[in-house]
Amino acid sequence: MIQKIDYAGASEELRTSLGLKSSPVALRLAHTKDDIPGGMEKLDKTVRHCQMVSMARKEGKIFYATSENHECFGGAWALGLREITESLKTGDFYFKLGKFESAPACKRTIDRIPHLESGSTYATLYAPLEKAPFVPHVVLIVAPPRVMLKLAQATLFRLGGRINSEFSGIQSICADATAQTYLSGRPNYSLGCDGSRKFSGIGDDEMVMAFPAELLTELVQAVQTVTQAPGSKK
Repeated sequence: MIQKIDYAGASEELRTSLGLKSSPVALRLAHTKDDIPGGMEKLDKTVRHCQMVSMARKEGKIFYATSENHECFGGAWALGLREITESLKTGDFYFKLGKFESAPACKRTIDRIPHLESGSTYATLYAPLEKAPFVPHVVLIVAPPRVMLKLAQATLFRLGGRINSEFSGIQSICADATAQTYLSGRPNYSLGCDGSRKFSGIGDDEMVMAFPAELLTELVQAVQTVTQAPGSKK
């Protein structure tokens, strides 16, 4: 981005105005090794993308991960790190997990999962927004529905309209929040999924929202306004 942004200041404003208990997470999809800032450490273990997000938002960790660090094949595919597996492509994977009545029903869902072109991503970069040493592509927030209400109001503050979110109850952090937001250039809201709630500590009282980093300054200003509006519930 051409515009210079104070990520630390933006994060503080979001945390203060919304009462966030953890940091907004800065995410970048690096297409080549040269996209990774010097000094950033590579993750030393294999976990899921949703767990990596949790490490940044709850533990303040800054790192990058390549394909071999991603344990979830569905997440790695959605983020453009790997080819889709045959079991995921045919629908057998989620069908065997009992998520759909039939493999065709699963395939109809998989065929509409937002995903980057396989092999287009070299690494995924993670940091708390306030400490981001890179220019993020997506900013992700995990918070209760009350906070999502304020974020929705902030999303509509300048132009109005309606919130149109896409989710399917699977691949929430990787596809719904990261890939969908990156590809569409629009904020997206998601309910989380069984995997992200089980492995990354998303609470039963929390939801997921992500927006393109290009909207950060505008959204922060809108959040400050709507949370202090006369009609806003304190």
